[in-house]
Amino acid sequence: MIIEPDYLLNAYGSGYFPMAEPDTGEIYWYSPDPRAVFDLKKFHIPKSLEKKLKTNIFRFKINNDFEAVIRECSKRDETWISEDIIESYSALNKLGFAYSFETYFEDKLAGGLYGVALKGAFFGESMFHIVRDASKAALVFLMENLSQCGYTLLDTQYMTDHLKKFGAQEIPRKDYLIQLQAALEVEPQKFNINV
Repeated sequence: MIIEPDYLLNAYGSGYFPMAEPDTGEIYWYSPDPRAVFDLKKFHIPKSLEKKLKTNIFRFKINNDFEAVIRECSKRDETWISEDIIESYSALNKLGFAYSFETYFEDKLAGGLYGVALKGAFFGESMFHIVRDASKAALVFLMENLSQCGYTLLDTQYMTDHLKKFGAQEIPRKDYLIQLQAALEVEPQKFNINV
C-alpha cells in the first residue's frame, strides 16, 4: 500500500523513515540511534576517486530517470525497496520532494542514488552502480549540489564502510534530532535539474 506523501514527509521531519520487510513487504518505521550523517564541511573525496573524476568520464543529471534509479537500487538478493516503496517515492518525486542524482557513462545510466529533500535536510535512501565508482561519483555530485544550494544536513541513516571513507559520522539520536530541527528552519535554493 502506497504511503501518502504528507505522512511520509511528516515522518522524515520527525526523524523516521520506512523500510519494507524483504520477505513480506510489510513496511516498518525506523529512527536509529546512533544515526549516520555527513558534516557537509568535512566531506572527503578519496584521492583515487578524485583522480578519476578529473578525467571527466562521467556525466551527471538530476531527476532524469528517477524510476530507473530507484528500481536499480532495489535489485538485490534482499531488498527493503518494495513496489509500495517505489510507488511512494515516485509520488514524492512528482511533488518535488524526492530526487535522483544520476551518473552516466557513455550516455548510459551507470550509477546513482535517490533521497528525500525537506527544507535544509536531504535524506539519502539508497545508491547503486553498474560501472565501478559511478555511485561514489553520484555522491560527490549530490554533495556539491547540497553545498551550493545551502542545505545543512545530509542524513545517511546507517553507517557503512563505504560512507565512512567519505567522512560520514555517527551521532546520538538526540543530537541528530537537534540538527534535523535546525535544518527544517532552512530554505535552500532549488536544485538545478537542467544540468
